[in-house]
Amino acid sequence: MLSGTTRRHSTVNVQVISAQEILKTGQSNAMAALEQLMPSVSSPSFSGVGSNRFIRTMQLRNLSADQTLVLVNGKRRHLTANFNANAGPNSGTEPADLSLIPLSAIDHIEVITEGASALYGQDAIAGAVNIVLKHNTSGGSLNFVDSGYYAGDGVGVNGYGDYAIKLGKRGGFLDIAAQVSNQLPTNRSGLYTGSMYFPLADGSVDPRQKKAGRDYNRLEGLGHTTMETLSLNGALPITDSIRGYLTGTYGHRTVENQVTYRNQANNNTVRALYPDGFIPLMGMTENDFQINGGVQGTTAGFDWDGYVTFGRDDESYTTLNSNNPTFGLASKRNFYDGSDISTQFVAGFKASRNFTPSFLSRPVMLEFGGEYRHDTFQLTAGDYQSWANGGVKVLDGPNAGATATPGASGHIGASPDTASNTARDTFDGHVNLSFHILPKWEWTLGGHVVSYSNLTTTETGSVGTRYDFNKRWAIRANFNTGYRPPTLGQENYYYTSTFPTYTFAQLPTTSAAASALGGGPLKGEYSRSYSIGIDAHPVDNFTLTANLYRIAINDRMANSTQFGGTAVESMLNSLGLNGIRYVQYYTNPVNTVTNGGDVNAAYNLNLHDYGQWIFSMGVNFSDTEISHYNATPSQLLAFNQPYFDGYAQNTLLHSSPKNRETLGITWAKNKWMVSFQEQRYGQLTYIANPSLATKDWTVVKPAFITNLTVSYDVTPRWSVSVGAQNLFNKYPNQVSKAGQASSSGAFKYPYYSAYGFMGGYYFAKISYRL
Repeated sequence: MLSGTTRRHSTVNVQVISAQEILKTGQSNAMAALEQLMPSVSSPSFSGVGSNRFIRTMQLRNLSADQTLVLVNGKRRHLTANFNANAGPNSGTEPADLSLIPLSAIDHIEVITEGASALYGQDAIAGAVNIVLKHNTSGGSLNFVDSGYYAGDGVGVNGYGDYAIKLGKRGGFLDIAAQVSNQLPTNRSGLYTGSMYFPLADGSVDPRQKKAGRDYNRLEGLGHTTMETLSLNGALPITDSIRGYLTGTYGHRTVENQVTYRNQANNNTVRALYPDGFIPLMGMTENDFQINGGVQGTTAGFDWDGYVTFGRDDESYTTLNSNNPTFGLASKRNFYDGSDISTQFVAGFKASRNFTPSFLSRPVMLEFGGEYRHDTFQLTAGDYQSWANGGVKVLDGPNAGATATPGASGHIGASPDTASNTARDTFDGHVNLSFHILPKWEWTLGGHVVSYSNLTTTETGSVGTRYDFNKRWAIRANFNTGYRPPTLGQENYYYTSTFPTYTFAQLPTTSAAASALGGGPLKGEYSRSYSIGIDAHPVDNFTLTANLYRIAINDRMANSTQFGGTAVESMLNSLGLNGIRYVQYYTNPVNTVTNGGDVNAAYNLNLHDYGQWIFSMGVNFSDTEISHYNATPSQLLAFNQPYFDGYAQNTLLHSSPKNRETLGITWAKNKWMVSFQEQRYGQLTYIANPSLATKDWTVVKPAFITNLTVSYDVTPRWSVSVGAQNLFNKYPNQVSKAGQASSSGAFKYPYYSAYGFMGGYYFAKISYRL
């Protein structure tokens, strides 16, 4: 299993990223660092609009974010409660969140870039990421980072550190780490292009519009985020062969994002409260923790581990500086919108033993285990005015007496009718076998059986092989089947967002409205993954890995078309969903096939008087295509609605680059270290609005991004670093004119851009080794 002692010479491709590599990137969290270091990882700094903006996500091998299994010290990490309902590279996903683990807690990160469901459990269709925490008995560090963007905004302050102590006299330890950060907002939106006030009686423009200017868009950029995280990792021997261990993390985060400007002429603006219109603020307060405890030891030749884990993520949402127009002058301005809460309890046991049959020359390793998991997802209701219809019509203006949209403008709260509390029990058993049929020829066999209380029982398996021709060259191949069930959030999430001219809702899959549009219970994804690769050391100090893979996924989960039109609106009104123009639901519309590969190489060169040099190169290419369209539900045919239109397909297939390349050079001599990296991002396609014609879609062109870090050891304990990411201040090409017009100028740049749209970023760091 993935652990702190994972073998690097195995039948699967394992990349190990050290803490030193992570820290020298200057990034503030593990996902951003992995994205910079590994071409097979994608993690855009801007995750999307609405609630998508709160949580940064990560893709592996260009598959969805929740198709990667995340572990900490080999134990499954609980999921975030945030469902990414809006469009973007990770639309419809609910993955684990790595940013809530302090950077200073990480010893190294292991990444398997192969399908691994049969070996490591559900969700590992794209691969697996294991964060191994520090386990020292002494020492530590303190780090302070100041950063900002070339544009003059987005100033960030980030402090993190760790401290380790010895427990007892038999190898016990306790390693504690913490991180505190404060990220100020950025804004790259264009000027507001819509009307701000009603025209005067003679049809002329209200003179207030000229005085006010047009700098009202604040949608495209980072929000104001504060975050505090804490971790501990400890172990204490009980006997000579048994020890207890405990791992815990806690994170607290607050985020505040400005959303779309509501002008004075909008029917959903209570003009007595906001005579010049208003910009709502969407806020989130998150409390997240996980604790893992267990006992491991050796008995009768078996290495065993019994463990219990519990994780919980609680996200509370607010809409501030807003109104509910259906309450008129009695409307509140600040609203509590409800909470999303996810939990996971795990109890498990696993064991392994080596034994040597008489007919084999090398030991066989048998590993087996079982887990019980209990998952919950809860959506709680907001305060009354956040969702209710107060019955007040538009108070004034030319549309006086018209019907306004109920709920808090910007983000409508969850009502008691849409609140939910669901649970799932899972029983998981596995067995893995590793053996050599010849001294240089290794085979691995794996099997998983998983039973879900509200889904089917699934069986997955894997076969892997590796042949070492000599100490320098090896070839390996793998085949495995996988399964990923829908998360409880994907099944039950309800989300409503109001835009200036319409309201959009994400429907639970089995709700009455979704059922009327052909929705139903979600199926899990079944996958078949094939890979072949080489591990090579052609000369001393030079390493090379290369892989080709094919991943076929049946019943791929994705968001449907955004359904709308008069007939759909009438149906929604009949079900009490008044004022909602567009809806979508999570579903299984297609089968997909992903073909790709990656190459990674590194060469260490010691030139003595001229310093130590490390040259590295990485390439990843992957292309996902639809291999089969599932039948359009008859209900949608009756409404004359497409099941999975071009907008939905583009979000799934073309919202991330199909290829990435990196080239790195690091030089170190005495007290100096210089790290240079050049990255190339391939093209992607951004669609600003589902209603845009194909000619108005925006193709984001390939781009080269340069990163640079310079470090100096002032003393054996003190060091300073300065650096820049996107050194030459590269921006993506702008959104098409029609695309910008569809958002009244709010989206000037394509927010799918894999390298962001905020330009160059600088940082300065001071570090102290305890």
